[in-house]
Order: sequence, then structure tokens, then C-alpha cells
Amino acid sequence: QVQLVESGGGVVQAGGSLRLSCVASQNIFGGNTMAWFRQAPGNQRELVAAVTRSGYTDYPLDTVRGRFAISRDNAKNTVYLQMNSLKPEDTGVYYCNALLRDIRADWGQGTQVTVSS
Repeated sequence: QVQLVESGGGVVQAGGSLRLSCVASQNIFGGNTMAWFRQAPGNQRELVAAVTRSGYTDYPLDTVRGRFAISRDNAKNTVYLQMNSLKPEDTGVYYCNALLRDIRADWGQGTQVTVSS
């Protein structure tokens, strides 16, 4: 059964850091490029960062580049998102999933990140 379990969110003051983790079942993690997405209240879910099996990373959002770092541990089927210098606009629910839409699992419950000013 495909499963995604995100954790590590919380409430943090602006400028603080959080490290998110996501454990995925093998059939979604496998050799696939994994990604973190986020959804702020009233907004659509957006892609934050992606990492290939070999560790190549991409950050489509200019606003997180240089502050966030995605990584993965293939032995543990786990993908991480280190978030530094957090800003109130980073607030939202963070989800992980496969990058490619055709192989995505059902979305997990996500992990809430709240950044206070």
C-alpha cells in the first residue's frame, strides 16, 4: 500500500529553522524523483523542491532558494527538507510526493509549518 508520512512541522519565529521528514513506501520512493510541496491557506499547492535518486536538487521557487535544502536517504525511503531563515510567507501545510504527476501517491496528511513574525 502506498503511503506517505510527513513530520517535523511546528510553530517557529521568523528567522528560525525546521527540518521536515517524509517516509514513503518503496513503490513510490524507489528510483523516483521526490519532491516537497506546500499549500498556504487559500492558495493552490505549489512545488517547493525536488531531489533525484542520485541527489540532484532543484528549487523552482526563487523565494526559497538559498534557504531550503532538500535531501534524501535511499536506504530509509526518506526525504528531508531543511528550512532555514524561515519567513511568515513560508507558512502552510507541507507535503511530499513523487515529482511526476503520473506516479504520485494519494496525498498524505502533510505537516503544518507556522512562522510567526
